[in-house]
Amino acid sequence: MLTAALGAGFIAFVVVLLVVLVILSSCIRIVPQATAMVIERLGGYLATWSVGVHVKVPFIDRVAKRVILKEQVVDFAPQPVITKDNVTMRIDTVVFFQITDPKLYCYGVENPIMAIENLTATTLRNIIGDLELDQTLTSRETINTKMRASLDAATDPWGIKVNRVELKNIIPPTAIQEAMEKQMKAERERREAILRAEGEKKSTILVAEGKKESVILDAEAEKQAAILRAEAQREAMIREAEGQATAILKVQEATAEGIRFIKDAGADDAVIQLKSLEAFAKAADGKATKIIIPSEIQGMAGMVKSLVEVGKSEE
Repeated sequence: MLTAALGAGFIAFVVVLLVVLVILSSCIRIVPQATAMVIERLGGYLATWSVGVHVKVPFIDRVAKRVILKEQVVDFAPQPVITKDNVTMRIDTVVFFQITDPKLYCYGVENPIMAIENLTATTLRNIIGDLELDQTLTSRETINTKMRASLDAATDPWGIKVNRVELKNIIPPTAIQEAMEKQMKAERERREAILRAEGEKKSTILVAEGKKESVILDAEAEKQAAILRAEAQREAMIREAEGQATAILKVQEATAEGIRFIKDAGADDAVIQLKSLEAFAKAADGKATKIIIPSEIQGMAGMVKSLVEVGKSEE
């Protein structure tokens, strides 16, 4: 009986010890990085646990909510919106947010994600309602900025900070898409025609400039050729004149030498004058058109003419 009682007591002790250990282990909580825990005591807010090891009172304290402090991304389904010019389109958005106050996030709103989704849809409808279709398609950055500012101000009491809002996709109606495609095709064809015309214009200008350069070069070459021909002709005339002058000088020198020889031989004045006349006659036989004859030779020439005429009369 004693052994049985001791065995039952030991088993009870072990069970109690295990229960105590389980309770103590459940009271020790380790909070990881980028995470927070909201603790309640008897149903009321007690504290917010950050990273580290924490101990709660069993059966009195409890973890009300585990909150992730990292930036989170929520992709909402496309929302139907109507533009200022009454065009219905569908726009889906992506919201980047971060929880900054776990207490407000836990007690501020019942379902924060659903609240952000509905708030995003209503804000988007308000912004798009003030824009026309073309403005909506070309003003994404403006829409993103307005939505982020509006959502950040609205979610601040919930302990949520909206960092960015992006329009993921804008889906206009099928008819609008077809019209836009036709417009883009026409615009591309217009740009192609403009580029082709500009290319042809540049080509024509280059050809004209090339012809102009060619004409200028030809004129310059003809000018240089004319200058060279003129210089060659002038040089030939100079050389011809110099040759004629040299020939006349040689003739005169030879004549003077002959006269000097006759004089040295003791000829009288009549012979000298006659030789001079012959020299002038040879000189006149060239291309000279006028020769000045001294008076003494002129008299001798007259005498010779008289003798010739007498000879002719006797015949």
